[in-house]
Amino acid sequence: MKNYFTLFPQFNRAFLFVIVVCGLLMSGSIKAQLPTAQQIASKMKVGWNLGNTLEATWVPRNSFGTTTQAAIDSVKKAGFNTVRLPVAWFYHSDTITSKIDVAWLANVKKVVDYCIKDSLYVIMNAHWDTGWLENRVNTANKDIVNKRQQAYWTQIANYFKDYDQHLLFAGANEPNVSDATGMSILLSYHQTFINAVRATGGNNSSRTLVIQGPSTDISNTDKYMNTLPIDQIQNRLIVEVHYYTPWNFCGLNGDASWGKMFYYWGKGNHSTTDVTRNATWGEESDMDKYLGLMKTKFIDKGIPVIIGEYGAFRRQLSYPSSQALHNASIEYYYRYFVKSAMSKGIITYCWDTPGGLFDRSNATIIDHGVLNAIMQGAKDATTGLALLNDDVIDLYPNPFKSTITLKVNHPDAINRIMVFDRLGHRVETVEHAAIKNPLALGSLLKPDMYIVQVNEINWTKSFKVLKMK
Repeated sequence: MKNYFTLFPQFNRAFLFVIVVCGLLMSGSIKAQLPTAQQIASKMKVGWNLGNTLEATWVPRNSFGTTTQAAIDSVKKAGFNTVRLPVAWFYHSDTITSKIDVAWLANVKKVVDYCIKDSLYVIMNAHWDTGWLENRVNTANKDIVNKRQQAYWTQIANYFKDYDQHLLFAGANEPNVSDATGMSILLSYHQTFINAVRATGGNNSSRTLVIQGPSTDISNTDKYMNTLPIDQIQNRLIVEVHYYTPWNFCGLNGDASWGKMFYYWGKGNHSTTDVTRNATWGEESDMDKYLGLMKTKFIDKGIPVIIGEYGAFRRQLSYPSSQALHNASIEYYYRYFVKSAMSKGIITYCWDTPGGLFDRSNATIIDHGVLNAIMQGAKDATTGLALLNDDVIDLYPNPFKSTITLKVNHPDAINRIMVFDRLGHRVETVEHAAIKNPLALGSLLKPDMYIVQVNEINWTKSFKVLKMK
């Protein structure tokens, strides 16, 4: 060997280096180094949930859903670059041994691959799944939950260990915790999750992992989540919370003893006639305050935050309630929320189910209004533009008898002007090419209450107007 190196001295160091590196690779002592959580978070923009699909425990166990590559393609084309996959594991496993059905793992992989093919970031979680974890954050169930958590994530992490940084794991969904004792038990579940994933090695040694705040509630998370679990590698954790505030507006489907349903939300969207349905809390200032808590507690300290779920769902209203004003409130909610969250560095994932934003069977968009609101909110956050400068629009007289005049400072920036009746039916439309300053509206309308909606590239504004006899 001595003579060999004498004859080829220029290759000595390089050859030795290659031998050493190859030996280390074969021994498995070199770990892949995926990007940090902060680096990944900086690339995640607008997120979407594949809801009521892989986590559905109300369908037969051999029913693997109808997600297709075309459906995921439509999500990517709509402007989303990150997807959250809620997944049930307990439902598809042996409840004694905790062995996950191999066919189920393969089905989940198929959907992950659809997303990876489109260069989407993917957060794959352990969802509600009969509540095996999230309803059992207590001392009595601590040991069995940790044992199951260890078993599941060892299997999942091994199965997906070769995926790159585009795949993230989330250890739970909405763990039911409302005090410090529950928080300490939840931290043990998170610790088990992290340890199980890291022990599988390879890319999992540095994969970014997502841990949930108590009940994924912002107030509880701010109050009780004062420490994070220990990780063997720095800067690979993301904190997750959810946002459905106020629930009266976002999801309440019937008046309750503690409060009534809200139909109207946000500046300029309150009804003057259906006043008991106006939001009385949880509007813009509250939203900014709650989201600001996560910025101060985590993001300002270098810990990324995602809103794993948020949404406000349309109701079908009847007179005397205003469908048009409710629709405007829903879209404004999405837009303001995304803008507020993203401007604070928080990544948002809207909750969506079949028949919501997308028709998954034919890969088309159903709710253009909400989708446009989400994307415009993201643009607002990026550009820093205000949602509306109230001085740019003048609408008079109101009430009116023949026509109402609309004046805009920059009519060339208006995309469309629409007028809706009480039931939400569009009764008049003026497209961009026909918009002038001033513009007369309503000449053919019957006496009644209407909503005039002005759509500009950076904002949408709705006005209530009354045509009199």
